[in-house]
Amino acid sequence: MEQFIQLLHYQFFMNAVYASILTSISCGIIGTYIVSKRIVFISGGITHASFGGIGMGYFFGFSPILGATIFSILSALGIEFMSKKTDVREDSAIAILWSFGMAVGVIFIFLTPGYSANLMSYLFGNILTVSGLNLLLLFILSVVIIIVFLVLYKTILFVSFDEQYARAIRLPVETINYLLITLIALTIVLNIRVAGIILVISLLTIPQTIANIFSKNFKTIIFLSIAIGFVGSMMGLILSYFLNIPSGASIIFFFVLLFIIAKIIKIIQTSIIYKTAVNR
Repeated sequence: MEQFIQLLHYQFFMNAVYASILTSISCGIIGTYIVSKRIVFISGGITHASFGGIGMGYFFGFSPILGATIFSILSALGIEFMSKKTDVREDSAIAILWSFGMAVGVIFIFLTPGYSANLMSYLFGNILTVSGLNLLLLFILSVVIIIVFLVLYKTILFVSFDEQYARAIRLPVETINYLLITLIALTIVLNIRVAGIILVISLLTIPQTIANIFSKNFKTIIFLSIAIGFVGSMMGLILSYFLNIPSGASIIFFFVLLFIIAKIIKIIQTSIIYKTAVNR
């Protein structure tokens, strides 16, 4: 405990704590939409497509995160457009852009002179290296997401659970889809530093799945996801620091552990309720 208190005096560790809070908020809200609408595969496609932007950033000498942002947004909008406006199936569009992004990333990284030592942090994440700029961008993103969901909450709810009905009552479904797919892309990219390309999709799905075990209410799932995300991130962060293991993998490990615990609790809870009902 004393060692942990000492850690709070280090700026890099406090940056990681702030990142955990902001990541929990952004991924908790956006992830609830992703899980509710069942578009996890789309998110996975955007995540891996962003690797193309990272490769181009390395090769041309600009920020890999900037490259990933541009590549992710274009991929997200491309998936939405191809699946809705052409005869290409959604899963095919995702696979094409997923493969294209990864291929472009590998090619440009291979062509970049020297050794890309920092590449591992983009693939697997390292929350302990989060910078002040990363935090600022995460904060802005979180504020934007909160405002969008507060203003458009009912419309997003309709689009998440019954898009056909939303179209029938003439809600701006297309606009909402393009807006939210863009926010999904930004959330993925800005959280790459936390969990990396390989694992960031877990931040958007596991806390929400755990929350969904105990509640079916959209708003409740959002708040539970944020809380679970923060607890899992902090526990993973502490474990990674003391065991000197990758923080991204450590955080996801705790999420999975929390999922297993939640399932056990739910099974026990269901069993108790069943026995109580039988005894009556």
